[in-house]
Amino acid sequence: MKPKNCSSFFQNTECEYFPCHAGSDPETFNCLFCYCPLYLLGKDCGGNFTYTSTGLKDCSGCLVPHGPESAAYIARKLFGQEAE
Repeated sequence: MKPKNCSSFFQNTECEYFPCHAGSDPETFNCLFCYCPLYLLGKDCGGNFTYTSTGLKDCSGCLVPHGPESAAYIARKLFGQEAE
C-alpha cells in the first residue's frame, strides 16, 4: 500500500521525471528528498553510488532517499534520531 502524502512521504506524479531512478517502484517512490540531503556525507551516506571519472558523486543508481521509510533513515544519518 502506498503511503499518503505526509511529512515523511510525498509523490509528485506530475513531474516530468517521475520516477527519476530506473528500476524504482512508482507505487512506493518517495519524492520528498528530490535532492538528497545525504549527498554531502560523501562515502558515508550509506547509498548505492559511484564516482565519475571527474570525481563527482553519481547517485543515479541509489534509491535510499526514495523509499517509503527514507525520512527515518535520513534523520538517523544526519541527526541520530527518528523523523516524526
